Parts: sequence; C-alpha cells; structure tokens
Amino acid sequence: MRVNGDPTPVRRTQAERTAATRARLLGAGRQLFAADGYAAVSTQAIVDAAGVTRGALYHQFGDKSGLFAAVYEEVERDLVTAVSVRIAAAAPTDQLAAMRVGARLFLGECSAPDVQRIVLIDAPAVLGWDRWREVGMKYGLGVIEAMLAAAMADGVIPEQPLRPTAHVLLGALDEAALFVSRAADAEGALEQMYAVCDRLINGIAGTNPQLDAQ
Repeated sequence: MRVNGDPTPVRRTQAERTAATRARLLGAGRQLFAADGYAAVSTQAIVDAAGVTRGALYHQFGDKSGLFAAVYEEVERDLVTAVSVRIAAAAPTDQLAAMRVGARLFLGECSAPDVQRIVLIDAPAVLGWDRWREVGMKYGLGVIEAMLAAAMADGVIPEQPLRPTAHVLLGALDEAALFVSRAADAEGALEQMYAVCDRLINGIAGTNPQLDAQ
C-alpha cells in the first residue's frame, strides 16, 4: 500500500497482521464447520482455506477445538446482534410484543445453516454442555433480562424475579431451537414452536390475549 504517491510501502504493524490472520482463520473455520461439520474438517483444510500456516492456527487458537470455540462465540454474538437489530426495525407496539417478535426472530435465525450446525449440533458435543450454555448465556441472557425488565417497567408483565425468569426463557428458546433443528419437518416444527413460545410469554405476562400474526 502506498500513500499520496510515496513509493515507500506502508508496513502493517504486528498487531494488524495478527488480527488479519485471526480473521482469516475465523472466516475459514466458520465456513467449513457450517458446511461439513466439526468432525469432518481437518486442520489442513482450515489453514489452506485461510491461506495461512498450520503454525498460525496453533499460535492463535491452540488447536482445532480452540478455533471452533472462537467461531461458536462469534456466531452467538452475531445471532444476538441480528435479532436485536431486527426487533428494533419491527417497531413492536409494546415490550410484550417485542418479546414475542424476539422469540420468533431467534428461532428463525437458528434455522440458518451455520447457526444450526455450529451452535445447535456441534457446539454441545465439541465443547461440552457447560461451556455451550455458558457462552449462550453470555450473549442471550443479558438481552432477555433487559427485555423482561423493560416489560415490567412498562407494566405489561407483572413484577417477578428477573434472573430466574430470564433463565427459564433462555432455556426454553434453546430447547425450541434444538427441537426445530432435529425435526424431519423443520418448517412445520418452526410454526409449532412459534405458537408454543407465544403461549409461554403470555403465561409469564399472566395474560391470554388474541395474538396477531407477527
């Protein structure tokens, strides 16, 4: 790279080179893990796709499982961000409607191939249930707690213990996503889970409204 016609190349710093290498490995790993599954992806396939050395993979992530853990966390972070942005764009009428919209968007996002394969199928097996839940709670629990707190403040949900209620909702959404990911008829299972999640949220609110088709 040259600046203002200066013939002297601009050298990247070590930090910039490290960040670029890490990004290439994450991108390659995410694509391969989503397409083929963790077990079928070799470290050589990853470094070939990323255009880096095997030593770079080991330096950045330790081993293939370390890369997978980082990819999984990235997918979880992207999932929560996408759902949050789309809830805001939907402009729901109140916080209870926002929770219904959020549950549906979460389940819909979990139908994406990379989310389904990495988050729902491989992560519990590769990382173990405890680590899988730890990362899921790191990103999802805070969003659910914030929405519950706002709903209570607005009076559309009665006051109740915030953290336990958020844990129940997060667990229910994770199980719903797992159910859909393993269903022979994923589209039908998704529609069923929309209705189940609506009823669960209504139960937390202590209401039984006629739901619109959000």
